[in-house]
Amino acid sequence: MKEPKDYIIFPLDLPTYNEAMSYVELLQGHVGIFKVGLELFISQGPGILTSIRNAGDSGIFLDLKLHDIPVTVKRAFLAASQHAPEFVTIHCDEGGESLKSVADSNPGNTKILAITVLTSLDKRKLRELGYDEHFSEDISALALLKARIAKEAGCHGIVCSGHEVGMIKKELGNELIAVTPGIRPEWSVVNQDDQKRIVTPSEAVLNGSDYVVIGRPIRDAKNPADAAKIVAEEIASAL
Repeated sequence: MKEPKDYIIFPLDLPTYNEAMSYVELLQGHVGIFKVGLELFISQGPGILTSIRNAGDSGIFLDLKLHDIPVTVKRAFLAASQHAPEFVTIHCDEGGESLKSVADSNPGNTKILAITVLTSLDKRKLRELGYDEHFSEDISALALLKARIAKEAGCHGIVCSGHEVGMIKKELGNELIAVTPGIRPEWSVVNQDDQKRIVTPSEAVLNGSDYVVIGRPIRDAKNPADAAKIVAEEIASAL
């Protein structure tokens, strides 16, 4: 049975092996999954995944946000899946045909998560990028469009803001895994933050998130393990 801590994905957004593994050791048993993003994967290579796996039983989320021409994305996903992470991320922007090509070629148990709209984006930035007014003014509509494309292509789930997850689950069903970044417990919110569309862990889970990505509030706490426990308690109260 899924426990409250299993909802928590902790991002290892750190540049060195020693820094990353120190948090893996601190948080084993307190979070469900460790996320390896571009910085750590580029600096340390696939060996970091082996080290994380050997350190305990937490899952691994390889957050590469693959985005290129379809054949390159497919080959990159196949290379990543050889390391058997639970999740690998791919951008939706190349369209359903590209996503379906990856899904149809998936050789194992690695789940494909499609990126909908990054939580650092807001209406102003979407207008700057040239999005149609319908989507720049209604980010939820854009997220739903991309989530629908991802599901129809055969992706296992999506990455979306907690503001959109409830609507997406209602429209597309609970079987679509929803991972929500931009999570900030109320006790950690600060005025200056690069995440524009944040929600609390309990709000995200109540809205339908299957996993929540929580980094700085845990990483920057005096005792990261205690901070993770508090987050798990907040999730438990929502459940």
